[in-house]
Amino acid sequence: MALSGMRGLSVFISDIRNCQNKEQERLRVDKELGNIRARFKNEKGLTPYEKKKYVWKMLYIYMLGYDVDFGHMEAVSLISAPKYPEKQVGYIVTSCLLNENHDFLRLAINTVRNDIIGRNETFQCLALTMVGNIGGREFAESLAPDVQKLLVSSSCRPLVRKKAALCLLRLYRKNPDVVNVDGWADRMAQLMDERDLGVLTSSMSLLVALVSNNHEAYWSCLPKCVKVLERLARNQDVPQEYTYYGIPSPWLQVKTMRALQYFPTIEDPNTRRSLFEVLQRILMGTDVVKNVNKNNASHAVLFEALALVMHLDAEKEMMSQCVALLGKFIAVREPNIRYLGLENMTRMLMVTDVQDIIKRHQAQIITSLKDPDISIRRRALDLLYGMCDVSNAKDIVEELLQYLSTAEFAMREELSLKAAILAEKFAPDLSWYVDVILQLIDKAGDFVSDDIWFRVVQFVTNNEDLQPYAAAKAREYLDKPAIHETMVKVSAYILGEFGHLLARRPGCSPKELFSIIHEKLPSISTSSIPILLSTYAKILMHAQPPDPELQNQIWAIFNKYGSCIDVEIQQRAVEYLTLSGKGAALMDILAEMPKFPERQSALIKKAEDTELDTAEQSAIKLRAQQQAQTSNALVVTDQQPANGTPPVNQLGLVKMPSMSSTVDHESADQRLSLENGTSNKVDSQPPQADLLSDLLGPLAIEGPPGSSVPSQPNTNSGLEGTAVEATAIVPAGEQANSVQPIGNISERFHALCLKDSGVLYEDPYIQIGIKAEWRAHHGRLVLFLGNKNTSPLVSVQAIILPPSHLKMELSLVPETIPPRAQVQCPLEVINLHPSRDVAVLDFSYKFGNDMVNVKLRLPAVLNKFLQPLSVSAEEFFPQWRSLSGPPLKLQEVVRGVKPLPLLEMANLFNSYRLTICPGLDPNPNNLVASTTFYSESTRAMLCLIRIETDPADRTQLRMTVASGDPTLTFELKEFTKELLVSLPPATRVPAQASPMLPVAQPAGAPASNDPGAMLAALL
Repeated sequence: MALSGMRGLSVFISDIRNCQNKEQERLRVDKELGNIRARFKNEKGLTPYEKKKYVWKMLYIYMLGYDVDFGHMEAVSLISAPKYPEKQVGYIVTSCLLNENHDFLRLAINTVRNDIIGRNETFQCLALTMVGNIGGREFAESLAPDVQKLLVSSSCRPLVRKKAALCLLRLYRKNPDVVNVDGWADRMAQLMDERDLGVLTSSMSLLVALVSNNHEAYWSCLPKCVKVLERLARNQDVPQEYTYYGIPSPWLQVKTMRALQYFPTIEDPNTRRSLFEVLQRILMGTDVVKNVNKNNASHAVLFEALALVMHLDAEKEMMSQCVALLGKFIAVREPNIRYLGLENMTRMLMVTDVQDIIKRHQAQIITSLKDPDISIRRRALDLLYGMCDVSNAKDIVEELLQYLSTAEFAMREELSLKAAILAEKFAPDLSWYVDVILQLIDKAGDFVSDDIWFRVVQFVTNNEDLQPYAAAKAREYLDKPAIHETMVKVSAYILGEFGHLLARRPGCSPKELFSIIHEKLPSISTSSIPILLSTYAKILMHAQPPDPELQNQIWAIFNKYGSCIDVEIQQRAVEYLTLSGKGAALMDILAEMPKFPERQSALIKKAEDTELDTAEQSAIKLRAQQQAQTSNALVVTDQQPANGTPPVNQLGLVKMPSMSSTVDHESADQRLSLENGTSNKVDSQPPQADLLSDLLGPLAIEGPPGSSVPSQPNTNSGLEGTAVEATAIVPAGEQANSVQPIGNISERFHALCLKDSGVLYEDPYIQIGIKAEWRAHHGRLVLFLGNKNTSPLVSVQAIILPPSHLKMELSLVPETIPPRAQVQCPLEVINLHPSRDVAVLDFSYKFGNDMVNVKLRLPAVLNKFLQPLSVSAEEFFPQWRSLSGPPLKLQEVVRGVKPLPLLEMANLFNSYRLTICPGLDPNPNNLVASTTFYSESTRAMLCLIRIETDPADRTQLRMTVASGDPTLTFELKEFTKELLVSLPPATRVPAQASPMLPVAQPAGAPASNDPGAMLAALL
């Protein structure tokens, strides 16, 4: 009978393997599931062996990826079988098929407990393995005391105690309360004396989790950990089976050094000396060999030792030894070792004063910039940036400029920004700084932000000795046949202000300067024309005696642009034309710009703030990453989250925002703005350090007039009435706290409605960031709670207030966030049905005497559950016809729409995951969009939208929305309407040259200019 049963299982597996296609496999699986279901209905006639056979088949079907929604009771019942084969099947299948919240597990708790406290070691191992795999709060509360007794029992074999340690680790991660710190610390110290390396390794994993949450309670374990390391380093009493390629238990060495990194310091001099002797032995005994496996093991131990050396702030002699060792690593052929060498050298540079020693390896580091692996190139750039000072700035910046020409696009923005910061921070003289910035703009204009050329203009304006040199260099670059638009802007501005200083040089007369600048006018965008108009007015003013021909040429240009549709250009042209008739008075009106008030560069300030944050972060970054499995709420000290992000790249860059300044400098900025016909206002708050931002994130530098900077002040009220704002439960920015937020809460929320990572809230004490991932109707968000201060945040509470259409589950949030630390709290989201309501995070904490409570909208909004979908005419029109009218198809005339060119409107729709489908509507003034909406009630639901605009009146349009669900149709119609009526600044799409979206016209379709025409020709 046994042979027949196993033959039946073998035959089923063979049948599955012999299936020709997926359909055959599905039919065979369905047939077998039907047979198993029929046999289980007559369960009384089944022997335990037959039940075991069918449960094995269920597990195999589940492993193939098919749903097995029955037979769970039969699997659980096998746990109580008296014989090992049946009990083994019950434990294995229950572990695979059931999750921690399954109701059937409650039925098995007593049986599992009896096996754990019983005398049968085999049954104990089976039970511990299942409890460790499933975890769960109920298992933790019921079984943790028994598991603890097994772990410390002297009568149990090492095999059982190893499994008990790992099982307790899993239960602790699910519910930290299961371990009583007061009574357990001494037991953990005793476990560190264990002679069996298997039990010791498992216990060390448990200790790492315990000390990561509360190291204060486990100080007694610290000297024991050092003794463990001594034992391993000297290869004392280490069995052969725990020696890997001649290295005594590398896993235990790594775990032990990781545990030591959670203790802030080692006070006892004998313990500290013993530890440093062990670390010295590791550093001296590690080298690169040909065997890859031995390399991996020895380097795992070595780099953990380096992290511990940095954490303990060892003597400079040992640090020098570490740098010398890393210097050998960055020169080997193996790319992984080179990468680790560069990364650890960078971390060491941030933590200790070893800059002079690292400089000896500068040539090899520069060579790494040309490595085929982009990860190594990024680490080399990171290291060069950190090791730069006055003595080597010229060499490093020149290397960066040379590398810029061949670097891939992914690194050019980062390269240019770092070169600009280094040039400003360590410039031996200002003329060299001007040379560097102009070379940057010339070689990588697309990747140079406006803030960089704003800064060079400030330098030139404030230093009279530099003005003739800068003007001459700008004149040289204009001789090139093709230059970037940014170069045109900076050259035009400098020559407009200081070109008259070159009047005696050949090719630099006002007429020649005007001619060479005007040649570039056709190649620049509309936003740059105002700068050129200001330059023409300045040239005309400095042309003494007046040149009638030059005057007529410039007046003709002013006349031409006096009727330009762009208000900024029109106003400047009209005003400059009027002013140019004032004669000598023009010299007073268009006088040279006043000097900018002296202020610290926002570029350098941001870099310095980041360096301060990074110094501590780098020393314990590795330790922070290793804590990733300790609990659902992860405490990560000063660790950058991540765009993309994918772990967020430490060196990634964020697009630069508009100018910012201080109130003290307002008058100078007003004079600057008035002279150029604009009224630029600036914010009064400087940017704060950003725990979640990239290395050189949003920068704020005052720009010269005429640059493409918003001419109106940013206010909180600019976001009222948007598509998402209308559904908000909590008004943004209305928090009754003495602690005021940094930045506009509403703007941050709207930005996160469009992207999946960023800052949700920030104040002087805390920063809350979000990183999200969306799949169909499921979402996973991670809240990054970053303590920005050197004191802990206490009484931390986070409560989710979900709307009825969202099922949300937030992991445990710790009550205390340590200093300079970051807590990661996963948040699971399930969309049950269509709705525009928004979830709210009720967050509070206490810092000193300040009790802060904020209610923040979470960006789990309707468009997050949309999946862009482009449909063809063959797919669109049958669906459109089948949805004949209300409530599945709704139409509305919308008035009060923000006037947008059609291309901008199309880009806006695309940014909200509503895909524009060109060619479906014969009227070029109309848009057709499609998308797929996901929720638990609708599943994947196709949505179709048609927008009919009136070219004569862009403030009104007719909108038609269709889907297979009435609620979805209504919600999507309202969402789209609110989106069009009031656009948040974060969703604005830059104006393009073409005001219309080109829509292909189907063959034979009649041309129509009626914006209200239906799709009569096609429907």
